[in-house]
Amino acid sequence: MTPAARYAAAIDVLDQILDGQPAEAALLKWARGNRYAGSKDRAAVRDHVFDCLRSKASFAAKGGGQTGRAIVAGCLLAQNADLDEVFSGQGYAAARLDDAELARLAPDADAVDLPEWLLPKLRDVAGPDFQKLTEQFRQRADVFLRVNTQKIDIRNAEQSLDKEGISTSNLAGATTALRVTSGARQVARSAPFLSGEVELQDASSQKACLMLGAADGETLLDYCAGGGGKSLALAAMGYTVTAHDADPKRMKDIGPRAERAGVTIPQVTEITQQFDTVVIDAPCSGSGTWRRTPDAKWRFTEQDLADLVELQRDIIGQAQGHALRRFVYMTCSLLRDENDDQVAFVEASLPKWTCVRQERFAMDQDGDGFFCAIFEQA
Repeated sequence: MTPAARYAAAIDVLDQILDGQPAEAALLKWARGNRYAGSKDRAAVRDHVFDCLRSKASFAAKGGGQTGRAIVAGCLLAQNADLDEVFSGQGYAAARLDDAELARLAPDADAVDLPEWLLPKLRDVAGPDFQKLTEQFRQRADVFLRVNTQKIDIRNAEQSLDKEGISTSNLAGATTALRVTSGARQVARSAPFLSGEVELQDASSQKACLMLGAADGETLLDYCAGGGGKSLALAAMGYTVTAHDADPKRMKDIGPRAERAGVTIPQVTEITQQFDTVVIDAPCSGSGTWRRTPDAKWRFTEQDLADLVELQRDIIGQAQGHALRRFVYMTCSLLRDENDDQVAFVEASLPKWTCVRQERFAMDQDGDGFFCAIFEQA
């Protein structure tokens, strides 16, 4: 595919997303309908679509409309690129911009790339760094790896990855984390990944796990385990981990991942015992990860937030009863409603528990936005 054809494909995918289809589903539908597209083409189209979604409001303002064509035009204007090369009408390129489209172009226009109703909530969290935060939402998030220190140390992991053409760098404040600086798309095929020496896990998530401290066999229940990223990280820290999820299908990857990592993580649907520690990585807005899933921020509503807050409180009420010594509440959210307010809820409604430590990890170049609060028996 030519560069212009890739943009034309991105326009088609964006129009499907604007019509209400989730981004991943729209991209998959396009890929299945265009088998001729190679892996580099698919990756390029995906990058174009996600770049446009991260900055949809500002690109739409520059491009003069809420269509795939207008948003891509705005993207090109933001990059000072040549619109005529992309909208050439030649081959598989998008048709030329007509006079009405050209008249609507506004290269100097701008907008905040977030839903309007969320701005006061994010200003409340970010304070004087609000502008910096809004810029972060427009950026691609880095890829991070967690080194499985039960199999390899971080220095040897770096060397093994380098042999596979994957360059990495260390990260302050996360002793198990490596930032991938080049070769990110090769990680899943690399020997260190396939042998369980490294796993994909955001740096902020790793920092939250490290807050629990190393263990020597203490029992731990990962109550909302999902794909098991934190289960694996905590097992590598010495915890005897059991995984649980309200939807067992979400845990289907834990077995193969645990085998690769060299650990045993049983999965349960019914909880019949208590554990030294219970970890609740609660369902949330995911606002701290919206750089990776940018279509999610445009679909998220006030009612969604209210529903999630109630669900989180229900989960806390259920899960804390399985904890003997402490429970840990985590979200990948930036919002006080899902973080600080839930800490206050626990201390008001569950007086036997006291929050002994909480950390908010900023969404920045060193990881996604994340929140972690540790509660112990009062």
